[in-house]
Amino acid sequence: MALVIVGLGNPGKEYEKTRHNAGRSAVELIAKQGGAGDFVFNKTSNALVAKGEVGRENATLVLPETMMNLSGKAVAAYVKSVKAAKNLLVIHDDLDLPLGTVKMVFGRGSGGHKGVESIMRAVKTKDFARIRIGISAAGKKNQAKKVHGEEKVIKMVIGKWKPAEEVVVKKVLKKVAEAARLFAAEGIEAATMFANTR
Repeated sequence: MALVIVGLGNPGKEYEKTRHNAGRSAVELIAKQGGAGDFVFNKTSNALVAKGEVGRENATLVLPETMMNLSGKAVAAYVKSVKAAKNLLVIHDDLDLPLGTVKMVFGRGSGGHKGVESIMRAVKTKDFARIRIGISAAGKKNQAKKVHGEEKVIKMVIGKWKPAEEVVVKKVLKKVAEAARLFAAEGIEAATMFANTR
């Protein structure tokens, strides 16, 4: 099976190492580990694309070069049917999870994530795998601390990681890369079990 692994984020230097680009950073790491060549801009899909091996499976790694809420356009160029979406893995940031937490889901709603909504519309199904990367501060009972007000949310999401957080992020990205490898090699159950265990 040919996998399509998509890392969500915003293109451009100013968004590098921001919380919103956690998915993009994860796919860059997967590409490095999978010996993929450089990401090359593909005009048709308006995305940076690399081909590599993930868990011994051929994978197309996609970083949409559109803004986050238009991500579906890039994905639709590689996922042409509802059936093909079963081999799609989307990796993205999640405000509802505290930093250090990773959750793998399949066939769930977007949880209000605009990039994910865009993909669901473009591929006409929500039946695909996703890895959610927590980006919020931890509140009580290890729940994500809620940020209120659109302005505050935007400021936080496109804010850069603090040095102390970067240490955690590195570990998280390694875990995400391993979950992606398991998804490719052994399927959704094994990957979910690994990803969702603290």
